[in-house]
Amino acid sequence: MGLLITETFGYATSDTSEIALTQRESEVCPFLNKTCWKRFRNGGRVNGTCVVKPPTSEEVIVCPDRLYAENFGILRDVVVEAFGPSMKLIGPTEINDTQGAKNRIVVFGKRWGKELRVPKSGQNANGYAADWILARLSESGEVEEFVPVEVQTMDTTGSYQGEWYKMNNLRLPTGSEPTDPSINWENVNKRIIPQLLTKGNVFGRESMCRKGLFFVCPAPVYKKLIERLGAKLSPWRMRSGALTFRWYDLVPTSAPGKIRSLRCQGQFTTTVENLKEAFNSTLNLPSMGVMSTTIQKAVDKARNPKKKKGSGRVG
Repeated sequence: MGLLITETFGYATSDTSEIALTQRESEVCPFLNKTCWKRFRNGGRVNGTCVVKPPTSEEVIVCPDRLYAENFGILRDVVVEAFGPSMKLIGPTEINDTQGAKNRIVVFGKRWGKELRVPKSGQNANGYAADWILARLSESGEVEEFVPVEVQTMDTTGSYQGEWYKMNNLRLPTGSEPTDPSINWENVNKRIIPQLLTKGNVFGRESMCRKGLFFVCPAPVYKKLIERLGAKLSPWRMRSGALTFRWYDLVPTSAPGKIRSLRCQGQFTTTVENLKEAFNSTLNLPSMGVMSTTIQKAVDKARNPKKKKGSGRVG
């Protein structure tokens, strides 16, 4: 059994209420109130897949927009942790209208305002970017402090198109040959940790980034990241150069016609330097010589292939 799709367009796939059916037919993401951007290449159908479940583990959120439920609740949570509970979030277009107000946090991100990029050098404007910048403004409009926020779900490999079409009682488009889907956990090694190290160092040099970088993700992603590290991370307070993880999951069930709520499962603050040391640690490596043994087994298997059943000749 491959991946199961457990949620589309914000509702459990088992939910057959009128509200859930109408939402699926609209092809609109309920968290952004826009047409879902997830579309199969072959056939072009908007699939709205939010959450999947591997055969032997818990559900995994595979769409970052699923984390923006409850009117970007995760950003409001970060603001409380970084700046306190009495802050008001505003978009860039609201700065002038709120001039003179206290406790303003202006939000920059591609789903709200615009994404701000940090140039790699004076000659290269296409540089680094956090998914979100939350900047505290003075009453006169001066930036007093900011925190960058990275939001990461998890990609899949292969294609769950076959499962989606079967679930919706549809025939696959001509020429579709979807491969078995799985969770792309290797992204933890290849992309997530390197990005945290690079961006953490970039923002660690900013004098107004006094609480460090926040990383928000589903609980299974955080667990895989911690498993990948070669050493245990040390706890630190929030400060310049800090890295704060916040991980979420979905409540197990909800009533028909209701969207499951996100719940924060934990928070942990360390430093970018500590993450680098753990990532490069030699404390969690496999046994020495294991690769040679694996190669030899592969060679032996190739030299002495087992005959397939029924392949013998009858004479």
